[in-house]
Amino acid sequence: KNDSFILSTIDELVPSDHKVRELEEAIDWTFIYPLVRPLYSSFGRPSIDPVVLFKMLFINFTFGIHSMRRTCEEIKVNLAYRWFLGLSIDDEVPNYSTWSQNYIRRYGDSEIFDEIFNRIIEEAIAYDFVDLDTVFGDGTHRKANANSRKHENKVVEIVKKHYDDELLEEINKDREEHGKKALKETKDIELAYDEETGELIEGKGTKSIKVSKTDPESGCFHKGEKQKCFAYTNLTFCDRHGFVLHNTVAPGNQHDSVVFHDAYRELLNTYGDSIHNISLDAGFITPAICRETIEDGIRPYLPYKRPMTKKGFFKKYEYVYDEKLDIYICPNNKDLKYTTTNKSGYREYKSNPKDCEGCPFLEQCTQSKNHQKVITRHVWEEYRELADEIRYTPEWKDIYPLRKETIERVYADCKEKHGLRFTRIRGLKKNQQESLIIFGCHNLGKLVLNAKLNDK
Repeated sequence: KNDSFILSTIDELVPSDHKVRELEEAIDWTFIYPLVRPLYSSFGRPSIDPVVLFKMLFINFTFGIHSMRRTCEEIKVNLAYRWFLGLSIDDEVPNYSTWSQNYIRRYGDSEIFDEIFNRIIEEAIAYDFVDLDTVFGDGTHRKANANSRKHENKVVEIVKKHYDDELLEEINKDREEHGKKALKETKDIELAYDEETGELIEGKGTKSIKVSKTDPESGCFHKGEKQKCFAYTNLTFCDRHGFVLHNTVAPGNQHDSVVFHDAYRELLNTYGDSIHNISLDAGFITPAICRETIEDGIRPYLPYKRPMTKKGFFKKYEYVYDEKLDIYICPNNKDLKYTTTNKSGYREYKSNPKDCEGCPFLEQCTQSKNHQKVITRHVWEEYRELADEIRYTPEWKDIYPLRKETIERVYADCKEKHGLRFTRIRGLKKNQQESLIIFGCHNLGKLVLNAKLNDK
């Protein structure tokens, strides 16, 4: 009844198997104090306990509340949350604006979110719950808090890729071996040939993009049948047990393969000596990524990728490459000889138009007006071929299928339980920090689960 009295402690009222008890026991939360000490003044009146503030944040994302204002309201009436925060029934719950002001004045420009995430994963590693031998990587999009109709078109310069200098060196080496002049740079104009039409494709150093007026740091994302929207890209790596090791956030208009390098380098800086295998999906099958991982001594486990050739035309693998003669042989046993190495790093092999004019397979081969077939081969193509050979090993059959129960499961859980599907905050940095807390909640849950299994 509403007017009944209870003579009991909060500890007695919180169920012994409640989630908050598991979170409290999983880690020593006092580790936060030394991390935030430089952010607080030693003078003035006492501040609200920083451990309480960060525990409120973990309540928000662990229980999928998605709002600090609503979290504060829930704490007022939820004894389990009060127990977790160390608040009695009479203690006042911090106002939602208290967290906001602490973020603005203290935490926003600090590394505290990275340090908390790292502390949780270090705890899992210390308990030997993490297997770093094989990591699984993938990207997902998180819908931004931005109206897709409120945008403007801007012309921006195409950013130079991290490997452009190495690629230019490789291109010039290849050109010199074939008696060609060296190129000066790769970023101003990129040349390539369409393999079906044989036409020259020229890309300039600028492009037009849609920029949100609401959240300019997000990016316009469109994939398949999905509606265009502004979003952020999350590129994440986890181990075979589902512990998230690293996460990088980028604008949603950047492809996973573009975001990969920075995220991968940061992963190696932390765990490089322990990682021997990496499993990625088809979006990461590029010569640059295959080269980077293999050069680092890490075996890439990649899926089969269908040739993106028009229906009714020969696939590229139907043209046999003769490495000794450096030529391609077409299905009609005619040679396609090397002509040049373009600024994109592709060697161009062209057929003799006279051979093609009377060829019975011409309509299955090319639509070019001059009846000339052009095939391109990247200067780092051998690395992609090495990665493709790994598909036929027994190890690939053991490792690659684990993706659906590792990185894909991580994203599914974090979207359903912890709010990774969309964001209510704006700005790249804020979303990076929030993602670290979300994956920190996920890792904390895995830590609790593994500790339970170990106790049995």
